[in-house]
Amino acid sequence: MSEFKGSCLCGQVQYEIEGEATAFYHCHCGRCRKTYGTGHASNIRIDTQHINWLSGEDLIKRYKIPEAIRFRSDFCSECGSPMPRYFEETQFVVLPAGSLDTDAPIMPQARIFNDEKADWSCTDALPTYSAYPE
Repeated sequence: MSEFKGSCLCGQVQYEIEGEATAFYHCHCGRCRKTYGTGHASNIRIDTQHINWLSGEDLIKRYKIPEAIRFRSDFCSECGSPMPRYFEETQFVVLPAGSLDTDAPIMPQARIFNDEKADWSCTDALPTYSAYPE
């Protein structure tokens, strides 16, 4: 059992979750790309049925595509940061890894929905910088 603590960008929403991290995926599906505005979402699956909201639970907004079975976007209505979401149907929490305030206890295991990956996403030939390039 691990403990996960995190928050949104503005700091008004804070949470902690106790559970077992069972998967860590980079999801390239079109829904995740639209939700996060990036090439993929980095989500950790936690086997638990509870998110302990330490502050700001009233700021959480949810958007669910009606036809989606396992997709929903929960986010801070103040800053827009993606937040953890519990799914009654599956009885697990999906935790956006970027919302953690500490390192994840598990490393990414796979890229999922890779057939939907944008051509520009996750190319390894790019130069890297520790900050903005000059």
